[in-house]
Amino acid sequence: MQSKAVTTLIPFLFVWLWSTGFVGARFGLPYIEPFHILTWRFALTLPVFLILVIILRKRWLRPDQIRVQITVGAILHGLYLGGVFYAVSIGTPAGIAAIIVGIQPILTAAINRVLFGQFVSRRQMLGLVLGFAGLLAVILGSAEISGSSVGLLGLAACIVSLFGITIATIIQKRYGAGTPLMAGTLWQYVGSLIVVAIASLLLETHEVDAQWQLYAALFWMIIPLSTAAVLLLMYMISVGEVAKVTSYFYLVPPVAVIQTWWLFDETLSVTSLVGCLVVVLGVALVVRD
Repeated sequence: MQSKAVTTLIPFLFVWLWSTGFVGARFGLPYIEPFHILTWRFALTLPVFLILVIILRKRWLRPDQIRVQITVGAILHGLYLGGVFYAVSIGTPAGIAAIIVGIQPILTAAINRVLFGQFVSRRQMLGLVLGFAGLLAVILGSAEISGSSVGLLGLAACIVSLFGITIATIIQKRYGAGTPLMAGTLWQYVGSLIVVAIASLLLETHEVDAQWQLYAALFWMIIPLSTAAVLLLMYMISVGEVAKVTSYFYLVPPVAVIQTWWLFDETLSVTSLVGCLVVVLGVALVVRD
């Protein structure tokens, strides 16, 4: 009974941790370029996982498993996070980025259906659609995107992020589900570091404004986000249906909106509150047995 309760709480702990990424980006990006901060984030996360694997005596990976995990890391952390951070850094509102990336559960279900014949029930599809509708209400009801516009470059970056997280989730579920979590995540960060380091070298000046907010954001990105949240995500993918796992991402923007309302005194409208309830209903329809 206790084990089941812990398993039930894992998705919600993941949602809360993952949603703080928006807050961390808001703290850090004013002082450093997007690919540069991600390069430091992944470079400093690698030794954390190396130490964990050695101390906990976790099993190392076979060459074929290493190739899969490097690919997943490059696509998931490199393209998804790189795209979102870059879009936000050039002026794309985080809310609009969340709407575009929020299509992920529906896109994942569609790709699984077309390529692999994986069945999604009508109830689950209704939940996916409701979740996205609620997500739209949450973001459109926030003050963040009122009167804002999205450039083509920001839109392209968000679309790259959308396909990055979608494809990485499918690859991990189909080809990496049995991979040991610690060692697998270690190699994922090798792949992600390669992508963002190359992008940083080609596109950025590497100027840094060394403020305490930057170091606080970097610490939060390394330990709670890149370590705890990613391990939870890999665990959820390994034991759950893809449609159920991806539906939890619908909860991330509403939780992030509530966090920014609490931390930065941003407006939380009735539309956003109603959207939060619709999102919760949609996710409940997807994950209910």
